[in-house]
Amino acid sequence: MDLSDIFSLYKNEMHKVETHLDRYITSDVRLIPDVAHHLIDSGGKRFRPLLHLICARLCGYDGPRRFPLAASIEFIHTASLLHDDVIDEGLLRRGKTSANRVWGNAASVLVGDFLYSKAFSLLADIGDIRVVQLMSKMTNVMSEGEVFQLMKCGDTSLTEEEYLSIVEKKTAVLISSACESGAALGGAPESQARALGQYGYNIGMAFQITDDTLDYMAREEDFGKSIGKDLEEGKMTLPLIYTLSHCPPDRREKIKSAIEKKDLASEAIRNIFEVIQQSGGIHYSLKRAEQFITQAVNNLDVFSASPEKEHLTAVAGYILSRKT
Repeated sequence: MDLSDIFSLYKNEMHKVETHLDRYITSDVRLIPDVAHHLIDSGGKRFRPLLHLICARLCGYDGPRRFPLAASIEFIHTASLLHDDVIDEGLLRRGKTSANRVWGNAASVLVGDFLYSKAFSLLADIGDIRVVQLMSKMTNVMSEGEVFQLMKCGDTSLTEEEYLSIVEKKTAVLISSACESGAALGGAPESQARALGQYGYNIGMAFQITDDTLDYMAREEDFGKSIGKDLEEGKMTLPLIYTLSHCPPDRREKIKSAIEKKDLASEAIRNIFEVIQQSGGIHYSLKRAEQFITQAVNNLDVFSASPEKEHLTAVAGYILSRKT
């Protein structure tokens, strides 16, 4: 069972999520839906809403509150991408020109703010204090992650532990909250809610490590954003962190010098790619992602066998096989 099979099983629910996204993006200020739809309609997988729906069903909830909550999760994710592209001066997002390149930085930031506020308006309407507390804490942690990554940009002394902290704050907490909020809607006991939150955390860690590794492996037309962009932006991701700890000293100094001086012409990037391949940086990173996936599958042990548990296990398998 691959990811497309799972989406097919939730086709009707996902259609309702899309309906809610369209409904809540409306505004009398024309620029808001224009910018928001540019990104929301650009081929995102709706991975986080899907996980929310599966977890809610796993915990016995199939009521209507799933859909505005799934929409709020996607709005928070989209807002973070709009802000990310401004910070990173991104050119591409999901294979399209990024919103900040079309409408400018100010519009991207402000529409991102609108989506954050809309997400919390929906959460207030849902009226579940457990969910509101979970999502409030999550957005606060995400903001900390953005600032921490900004502080560490271009820092060639970044450790694996610090890198994993950034991944946790920027990516894993949102996926964790998408899963745990499904449990909250279902009134699941604390042990099951915690297990799903931990499952989402481990999925999120593996997802981002894989994403960062694809930046050194994938084809641009498949990946949907510029290959080597993380390196150009001075982002220290796991393949590079591992390489700097394991490559010969002379190569280490050349790489560090190129990053610190921002001397990253195409030839320099190609050379760094070669060193990462030769030093085992890609292999190590994918093995770390695999370890998180193993933990994610183990987190599901508290649940009895069911189609939903099988679906979550299949999602975990997808993370390691993805190429985009």
